[in-house]
Amino acid sequence: MTVTPQKIKELREMTGVGMGKCKEALEEAKGDLNKAVEVLRKAGMASAVKKEGREANEGLIAVGESAKAMALVEVNSETDFVAQNEKFKQFLNDLASEAAELQPASLEAFLKLKCKHDPSITIDEYRALIIQSLGENIQVKRIKLLPKSKDVSIGVYAHMGGKIMTAVVLSGGAGNEVLARDIAMHAAAECPHYIRREDVPSEIKERERDIATSQVKNKPANIVEKIVEGKVKAFYDEFCLLNQKYIKNNEITIEELLAKESKTAGKTLTVQSFLRWQIGE
Repeated sequence: MTVTPQKIKELREMTGVGMGKCKEALEEAKGDLNKAVEVLRKAGMASAVKKEGREANEGLIAVGESAKAMALVEVNSETDFVAQNEKFKQFLNDLASEAAELQPASLEAFLKLKCKHDPSITIDEYRALIIQSLGENIQVKRIKLLPKSKDVSIGVYAHMGGKIMTAVVLSGGAGNEVLARDIAMHAAAECPHYIRREDVPSEIKERERDIATSQVKNKPANIVEKIVEGKVKAFYDEFCLLNQKYIKNNEITIEELLAKESKTAGKTLTVQSFLRWQIGE
């Protein structure tokens, strides 16, 4: 029997093992699918597929760094017990480092890349080996690249041992990483949804205005408008990063903090972007 791309794909779907290893197994089995499955099972790889369907809602998030970028990677497991295993943590940190160095275009592309520490396997095949070793479904849920440049400062903050990870990118030049990390720490605690009020989608603004209006009864129209405006502002103050009171000094907002630091630095510092990841969301 011959080894065809269709057979390789079919074996991949049957076992969950990477394409390269499936091709090798089929070649060894002379194109016989059932024998190829046995080859993979003997190599300790195919049994991983049995665990693929199980829910994986625990895990950790890690950050990797290279000269080119910082990368956040979330890897999920079935239990927190496995997430605290040193093999799991090593796998997670390996992936974060490789993502920062390789800068893949997507998660799918990343899983197909060869491991730097072992070029004989792909990232996804490495994952299958970890499943085999730890006995749980392990999934790489998401990655995010934060490219470095002389125009930005990047700050990353890990909370609860990697259960929550935040990152803030400040425009205005490099050298402000401490401030970026402080704002990332603030975001971990205060959970903003948007940077500024202008970023709130119009449908969300209308929803909040409608809710606020429905809560005001038997008041003159001008009073109703003032109350509604106050309630909408309270929404912005709670969910917009720049409007939030800074956790390290609740007498100022993040916007006021940036204005103060900009004056000290002699340049305009602004939040270009931020993210807040939490396991299980």
